[in-house]
Amino acid sequence: MGMDFGILKLRAGAKHHEVTARETAIVLLGGRVEARIAGNLFGAQRGSLFDEGPTTFHVGAGTSVELRADAGGAEFAVIRAVNPRPLPVRVYTPAETATEDRGAGLAQGACRRLVRTIFDYSTRPDSTLVVGEVVNFPGRWSSYPGHHHAQPEIYHYRFTLPQGYGHAEIGESVFKVRHGDTTTIPGGLDHAQVSAPGYGMYYLWVVRHLPRRPYKGFTFTREHTWLLDPKNQGWQPSV
Repeated sequence: MGMDFGILKLRAGAKHHEVTARETAIVLLGGRVEARIAGNLFGAQRGSLFDEGPTTFHVGAGTSVELRADAGGAEFAVIRAVNPRPLPVRVYTPAETATEDRGAGLAQGACRRLVRTIFDYSTRPDSTLVVGEVVNFPGRWSSYPGHHHAQPEIYHYRFTLPQGYGHAEIGESVFKVRHGDTTTIPGGLDHAQVSAPGYGMYYLWVVRHLPRRPYKGFTFTREHTWLLDPKNQGWQPSV
């Protein structure tokens, strides 16, 4: 995949320090944290993945990073990739991460979801990564119609309740995904997601650029593109 993904959990008052060996993106998933990045102090908090946007610390190799959790502890997603280019420190706040209401008016609302792109090639061209989040409404689809791109991708899932679940299509395979699961999507495979009724689904998504082929968008699965026209809502029951 060309990238590493992991979850960092800090107990109340605990501290994590490292000097990064690779490009690193650290997304706050929950809690309150004090961060010292390259000597500069930042504060951040997040109470809900579903109702609040992310704070993300994005740094290049050789950067000093110190994270200290507040009384309630803190949790982070950490993504790393090799990047020989210098990468200035960026801290993306919730206010800087726009939320896009995507899929409204299509397929009788069955694929409406919220998409948050934290950074991509247009805003961070020296990065090797693209990072964002999706909030999938209960019983609805996201990344739909299915789509594909040449670059590999990672999804990490959370649900509004710990027993929540959904299904992930990757190529011709379908996987049941639960709270805390992570999937890897090889380049070129169509993929789409659906959440079980009653359970909101969140996933963090990370795309890795390919050499001389950065990720700039995706291609929809051809046979389902007719659904992109709001005039084509699909079959509707008469009852």
